[in-house]
Amino acid sequence: MFEIFAIPFMQRALIAGVLIGFIGSYYGVFVVQRKMSFLGDGLAHAAFGGIALGILLDTEPLLIAIPFTILVSVGIVILKNRTKLESDTAIGISFAVSVALGIIFLSIKKGYSSDAMNYLFGSILSVFPNDLYIVSGLSIFTIITFFTHWNSWAYATFDSELARSDGQKIFSRDIYQSILISLTIVVSIKVVGIVLIASFLIIPAAAARLVSSTFYGMTVKSIIFGILSAVSGLWLSYYLDVPSGATIILVQALIFTICAVAGRQR
Repeated sequence: MFEIFAIPFMQRALIAGVLIGFIGSYYGVFVVQRKMSFLGDGLAHAAFGGIALGILLDTEPLLIAIPFTILVSVGIVILKNRTKLESDTAIGISFAVSVALGIIFLSIKKGYSSDAMNYLFGSILSVFPNDLYIVSGLSIFTIITFFTHWNSWAYATFDSELARSDGQKIFSRDIYQSILISLTIVVSIKVVGIVLIASFLIIPAAAARLVSSTFYGMTVKSIIFGILSAVSGLWLSYYLDVPSGATIILVQALIFTICAVAGRQR
């Protein structure tokens, strides 16, 4: 098992998988507990619009996707907090508009198909050192938020009205959290692609929820499941010669199934 990780590109893939597994599963507990699982999918497709715009402008797609996705995520929070719309409705509107824009941008640009496919399905084996620097920076920032924001985010997750009455700045902290989730999604796109990134935000956290009695325990287990699925999925994909991103997600599904059975027995 350890021999394959002596190969340089496998080392980079392993580091990227572990870091993405950590940050995706960490933010995933808030997404799942707040019943906003559609958010991951919605923002991933919002990133598609930004990537398509980057391809149209002949620039680095992720550099355009980051502000584009952040703008969409902020718009979702504003619609949810400032109107009578529910969060899933706000996400659905942003989802549809972003995908429509992405299709238009790609239709204008000729010869886009290969680049678009790379971002749709991702490739953890093609991660470069510069990608690791970006993911590592976001991971460090995420660790900092655990000590500075986790308690207030958890409080607002379970009772936003009480947190607001206690003087918590719910709206601004929702904006901040949404921006970080957007960054996580855009950074993760190259690892597992737009099609599968939502699973990193949902499945480990959902599995952890089935076998946890506290929100802290759910957070820790979600991170463990995310990292474990990344490492084991990468190893399996190498030996079975199948797509790594899809294999990681299937391992997550297996973990979820085991947790579902274990949680029911408990």
